[in-house]
Amino acid sequence: MGFVLSIIYFVTYYLTPTTIFGPLAVFRIELILAVLAFLVSLPVLGKSFVLRSPQSLALIGLGLATILSVVIGMGWVGGGMPAFLMFIPNAFAFFLVCIHFDSMKKLKALILMMLFVCLFVIAQGAMELQRGIPANAAFMTGDTDEFQSGDIDTAPYLLGMKSDSNEWFYRLRGLGEINDPNDFAQVIVCVIPLVFIFWTPKKIIRNSLFVLLPISILLYGAFLTHSRSSMLALLVMAIVAARRRIGLVPSLVVAAGLFVAASALNFTGGRQISADAGEDRTALWGEGLELLKSHPIFGVGFGRMADFAGQTAHNTLVVCAAELGMFGLYFWSLFLFPTMRNVLVIASPEKVGEAKPIVAKEKAAFQFGTKKMEGIDRLEICRIGRLVLISLTGFLVSAWFLSRAFVMTFFLLGGIAEVIFEMALERGMIAERMPGPRVFLYSGVMAISLILVMYLMLRVVNLMH
Repeated sequence: MGFVLSIIYFVTYYLTPTTIFGPLAVFRIELILAVLAFLVSLPVLGKSFVLRSPQSLALIGLGLATILSVVIGMGWVGGGMPAFLMFIPNAFAFFLVCIHFDSMKKLKALILMMLFVCLFVIAQGAMELQRGIPANAAFMTGDTDEFQSGDIDTAPYLLGMKSDSNEWFYRLRGLGEINDPNDFAQVIVCVIPLVFIFWTPKKIIRNSLFVLLPISILLYGAFLTHSRSSMLALLVMAIVAARRRIGLVPSLVVAAGLFVAASALNFTGGRQISADAGEDRTALWGEGLELLKSHPIFGVGFGRMADFAGQTAHNTLVVCAAELGMFGLYFWSLFLFPTMRNVLVIASPEKVGEAKPIVAKEKAAFQFGTKKMEGIDRLEICRIGRLVLISLTGFLVSAWFLSRAFVMTFFLLGGIAEVIFEMALERGMIAERMPGPRVFLYSGVMAISLILVMYLMLRVVNLMH
């Protein structure tokens, strides 16, 4: 039951309650789903590994940070709970994945759900392009994320804006939480490598239909978003994916060729990718660091940066630091650091051994519930680990140019990574988790290092101008 409710909850988040439930959406179906999923998760919570995960503590800390950023940072006691309620539906995804998606079959179902969401939106946008764009459709002003809403019913999955040459073009987007073309492009970027989980060696027809064809459609969807951040993310993902097979230098050459090809195909909709083109964003990054300097502990308030800077910073790190302060950034890093560390472990063949026989006592301690343990070998763990690593890389690269510190996609990927890590751990394929004190220390070092990197990068950019 928890597995089914979670899938419906995730689909509803991405496609909106109105799309899924129509007129029933007025009854807050998404809230009902969340409550039901929470209730059915309670009986199995104690059997899950999630309570041993430092990411769980990180999410509790982030929830507290959202409250304190409003109560202390803004001085608004009554705003703490609304801020928390905005944050928790996304973070809840991590717990649902860790508790209910404890097998490869269920993880594949989760990836199919994400693929379905992407294909649904791409199909809707393609049909709108075929019908033609009404004059009163929504559009974007300038080179920012400032939307001017037209008649949403005319072309809800398309957003018009002008290119650098002052010509109109249209960008594919979703609804609700992915109504920004960049948001939807980020989801596509993350899903593309995960689809390879269905790849079966020596099955040409099967792979063509169930892997290559969906990925081709996803790439077409990414093109329709005309998202520059997704283009850069795809290039970095290509480097990460090819580096192990052909080496770093050839991978960079391939990525350069792909960049030239994407530019020739007008992937960005006629908008430049350059330091000058991104000058407005770097200025916002600087304003974000100034806000952190003036509100270093708890930030200016969850979701409040636009009130101070005119708009959000278009950088996940800066937004998190400015809005939640170093207190919130620490817990965000506490989620990211062990996630990336664990993914790197399971993606490294030299760190993953063969499965060891598990005696009855060990099974009782580590096995999910009482079900029979799946047969997963070392090569499969490493292969899936690499796919998740590539997916997380795509998310983080695109997040460097977007304000997406707390979106559900991030926590879904974190949950997938932890489930696979736990599968390897319970089979004796990898060493135990990093001790808590070291995780806490290194997460703090990461938080400070990220701010220093951003500061130094801005100094270099300013010197170039």
